[in-house]
Amino acid sequence: MDIAGIELDAVLVLLVTLGVVMAFARSWAPPDVVAMAAVAILLITGVLTTDSLLPVFSNSGPITVATMFVLSAALQKTGVIEWAGHYITQLASRSHALAIGVLLAGTMLLSAFINNTPVVVVLTPVVIGLASVTGIASSRLLIPLSYAAILGGLCTLIGTSTNLLADGAAQALGIAPFGMFEITGLGLITAAVGGLYLAFFGRWLLPDRPSAESVLEEMAERRFLAEGLVPSGSKVVGKTLSESGLLRNNGDNVIDIIRSDRSMRHRLGDISKVALEAGDRLVVQCHAREVMGLKEGKKLTFPGEEPEDLQPLSAQQAVVIEGIVGPTSRLVGRSITELNLRRRYGVFVLAVHRQHENLTQAFDRLSLRFGDALLLQGPPDGIRRLVEDGLLLNPNQINTRPLRRDRAPLAIVAILGVMILAALGVMEIAGLAIIATVGVVLAGCVRPDEIYDAIEWRLLILIFGMLGLSVAMDETGAALLVVQGLLAVVGPFGPLVALSAVYLISSILTEMVSNNAVAVLMVPIAVGAAHQFGVDPRPFVVAVMFAASASFTTPIGYQTNTFVFHAGNYQFMDFVKVGLPLNILLWLLATFLIPVFWPL
Repeated sequence: MDIAGIELDAVLVLLVTLGVVMAFARSWAPPDVVAMAAVAILLITGVLTTDSLLPVFSNSGPITVATMFVLSAALQKTGVIEWAGHYITQLASRSHALAIGVLLAGTMLLSAFINNTPVVVVLTPVVIGLASVTGIASSRLLIPLSYAAILGGLCTLIGTSTNLLADGAAQALGIAPFGMFEITGLGLITAAVGGLYLAFFGRWLLPDRPSAESVLEEMAERRFLAEGLVPSGSKVVGKTLSESGLLRNNGDNVIDIIRSDRSMRHRLGDISKVALEAGDRLVVQCHAREVMGLKEGKKLTFPGEEPEDLQPLSAQQAVVIEGIVGPTSRLVGRSITELNLRRRYGVFVLAVHRQHENLTQAFDRLSLRFGDALLLQGPPDGIRRLVEDGLLLNPNQINTRPLRRDRAPLAIVAILGVMILAALGVMEIAGLAIIATVGVVLAGCVRPDEIYDAIEWRLLILIFGMLGLSVAMDETGAALLVVQGLLAVVGPFGPLVALSAVYLISSILTEMVSNNAVAVLMVPIAVGAAHQFGVDPRPFVVAVMFAASASFTTPIGYQTNTFVFHAGNYQFMDFVKVGLPLNILLWLLATFLIPVFWPL
């Protein structure tokens, strides 16, 4: 009976895990909500007990990740990363090749010691400026920038949150902690191979799309959904859609008509008979230039401006930019109307662009995600304050916020202190990182209120949820069932093939699911596989570390890829063409080198 009960619980955990992976891949809900919903289901069914769950929140991995976000912010706000970017730009006047080489090497170096997402966010405008100086399309530099940041993160334990989480999950299973530079040897070889691939092979696969001279021109070919309001004095009042001149071809550019807060989508089958009334809201699918055409023709006005204020755009009156929702933006998970952008900044949203999704709901109720691109219009000062407050990122604009450059040495000392003292074994990384975090705050590198903006709270909630799921997999034997299934396929070929399979599975999952979630999910399976073979589990944990971080094939597998995806105006297949061969190359490299550093 007990065995049957255990197997039933294990099956339930596996079903919940499968549901979590599908929810992540299909974006049914925010990842942090999905992870905690899984934990709630396991608690309700009694599979996971409160006593088993609570120790998850004392895991050193998420705590260390949170502190590293603050330390990374200290380097960013004291101008250390920006200084490095300016230095690289100056090199471009001497040698373009040298500047690009130093850029990628410098990105790897920075990402080895601080979170790589802010590195890419800060250096993206530098790369766009470098592309302009050298005459090279920015699309040929931004993917290498992201890949270099990922490769650099593989070189130290603190280089990426994935490494810290895999280490924390392994410690929870009784594995000895990893040292600060224990993975550096393999990481340096991996980074060198990846760099050589980009220099001699990958660069021929990069798209060559000329950079636009203005942001508006740069995004002119992107498709947006714009919501327009028909004012009382509009020329189109009383006219059908076909008579209004708003239709293109068969009218597929008009997605919906909202009248008195009620959608008239059901009437769009006979679109020519829908007469417009004052106050109607039209959701229109169009290019950025078409949005401007609707405004300049005074046929539509947009939420947040009065009809009498409708004037043709000019550089003196307003600017139009594209802003990208950043990973720590307060817009993530919230609707545009909640933040009152028009009242606080004098800025309103003309359109929203989200890759691979057909957005049909009103923008004021749209829940924004990291990587969404917003087409904004407003006064230059309002746009500047919006970007400076961290709500949106302008990939074409170098940071203009005042930096605390006089405190830069203190931020550098804090990071170096954590690395050196951890390497000497003076204290565990989590303790050192907490001390350093308090130090940079007291030293004024980061203001107390900026701590909360620096930490990616949604990521931490996701991590805690996945750790809870990991505990359930271990306690119910679900991980063992997966291991047994894996061994049934690769077992006859020995532990080396099993190690390679663990890396490959982790790598494939990372392209569809959060890399941090994959790390926490796969560590128990990897450790279980090692125990079944009677070999050291350490190399299997390393395989998960590297595979979960080395995400190159899709723009959604890693945050840095997501950010440069919009900034470089890439297509989804651009990442597949450049990244898939690199993924395969590093998989083969790891299969043969991991046992060299950590014998099976």
